[in-house]
Amino acid sequence: MVGAVEEVAVGVEVVRPGACALAARGPSRYFGGEERAAERIVEQVAQACAVESQVGIADGVFAAGLAARDGRIVPAGGSREFLAGVTVEALERPELADLLRRLGVTTLGDFAALPASDVLTRFGFDGALAHRLAAGLDHRPLAVRKPPPDLDVSDTYDEPLERVDVAAFAGRVLAERLHERLAAYGMACTRLGIEAVTADGQELHRVWRHDGLLTAAAIAERVRWQLDGWLTGARRGAPARPTAGLVRLRLVPDGVLVHLGLQPGLWGDTGAERERAHRALSRVQGLLGPESVLTAVRGGGRSADDQVRLVPWGDEREPARPAAPPKPVVPGDEPVVVALEEATKDAERERGKPAEQGKLPPWPGRLPAPSPALVLPQPAPAVVLDEAGTPVGVSARLELSGAPAVLVIGEEAEAITGWAGPWPVDERWWAPGEGRRRARFQVAVAGGQAFLLSLASGHWAVEAIYD
Repeated sequence: MVGAVEEVAVGVEVVRPGACALAARGPSRYFGGEERAAERIVEQVAQACAVESQVGIADGVFAAGLAARDGRIVPAGGSREFLAGVTVEALERPELADLLRRLGVTTLGDFAALPASDVLTRFGFDGALAHRLAAGLDHRPLAVRKPPPDLDVSDTYDEPLERVDVAAFAGRVLAERLHERLAAYGMACTRLGIEAVTADGQELHRVWRHDGLLTAAAIAERVRWQLDGWLTGARRGAPARPTAGLVRLRLVPDGVLVHLGLQPGLWGDTGAERERAHRALSRVQGLLGPESVLTAVRGGGRSADDQVRLVPWGDEREPARPAAPPKPVVPGDEPVVVALEEATKDAERERGKPAEQGKLPPWPGRLPAPSPALVLPQPAPAVVLDEAGTPVGVSARLELSGAPAVLVIGEEAEAITGWAGPWPVDERWWAPGEGRRRARFQVAVAGGQAFLLSLASGHWAVEAIYD
C-alpha cells in the first residue's frame, strides 16, 4: 500500500501497520486541491492493491488519522474544534483514558481545556504529550520513509540465447552486476530469483535459496546451472527445450539483508564442506528439478505418519495450513467433540508459555511420548480380541466393548500385557474424501514388542512399532 501511495506522492511516513501519512501541500497543488489529491490516492491504492482505503486531512498526523476513519477533510486551523468532541479513548492510552474518565474528563476538548502546567504536574511527560495531541498541537516533521533501492538487474539480447555456454556467459555478467549493486548498498541476498523470457513470450522463473549469503561466484553458478537446466530440458517434468531462445534475463534478489562480513576461520573459510554439499545438491536440482532433492523436516501432526514431511531442498519448511470451518456436532458424538475441543483449549493455553529449546509446539490430540521407532508406510491389518475371543470395538462415547486381550497380525497371535487409550482424532472432516476419524491405542504384547494401533470404521490396523 505504501508503494502505491508513493506512486502518487512522495514523502510517506508509515505511522503503524495499515496507516501512513504524508504532507498534503504538494499533492494538493499538483492535482488541483486536497479533495482531488485524496481521490487520486484512494484510486491508486484500489488499483494497485485491490483494497479499499480512506483519506483524512487535518493540521497534524493525530487529527488526520482520526479524520481518515470517517474520510473527512478538516479545514485549515480547525483541528482543535474537530477533536473537541472525540472521546479520550482516541489517545490510545488506556490507563490515562480510564483516569480521565474517573475525573470527569470524557472528551479531548475537556482535556485540552485543562492548564498545561497542571497536566504536566499530575500526569507527567506522557500526559503532557497527550494534552498537546488533544489540543491539535502535534505539528512535527514527518519521519519520511526511504524507499528501498531497486536492486534488480536485467538485460535484453538482440540474438536469442540458444547455447548453454553463451547463456552462461551472459548470466555471469548479470551476476557480477547484481553483486556489485548489492555491495554498493552494503547488502547481500539469501534467495535469488532467476527469470527468463523466450523469443515467443514464454516466461520461465525459479527461486534459489541458500543457507548463507550468496557471493558473486555463487550467484553466477546458480544462474549457469538454471540456464543449463532450461536450455537442455533436463528438468524433471519439463519439455525437451524451451519453445525458443532466451531474449531477456532478470535477476531478482529476494531475501536481502545487511552484509556485516564473515570472519574466516584460522585454517580457512568456515563451513567449506557444507558449502560444497549445498552446491552439489543445488546443481542436481538445477538439472532435474526441485523435487529431485528432498529434505526430511519435523512438523506438527496427530499421527506418527504425518510428523515428518519431505520438502524440496532449500524451500520453506513451514507451509501454511488452511483454516477449517466450524465442525457440526452429530448426535451421539458429543463426548468425542468435547474431548477434541478440550485438547484444543489445552494446546492453546500451552502456546502462551515459552517453548523449550528444540521442542515442537503442542498439537491438539497428539500422542504422548515416546514416539514410535518404526512407522509403517502402509498400516498393516490387525484384529484385537477380548478374553472371550470377541473383536473389541469403541463406541461414539469412547467406551470399549471389552478389555483388549489378544492381538492378531496376519497368522500370529500375541497376548496383550498392557494397553493405553483410546486417543480420538477427527481430521480434515471438511474436505470430501480426505477425512479421517479413528481411535488410537498403544499396546504391549507378551513377546516384548509394543505397537501403535488404530481403529477406524470397525477395522484395526498397526500404524507403528515401538522399540
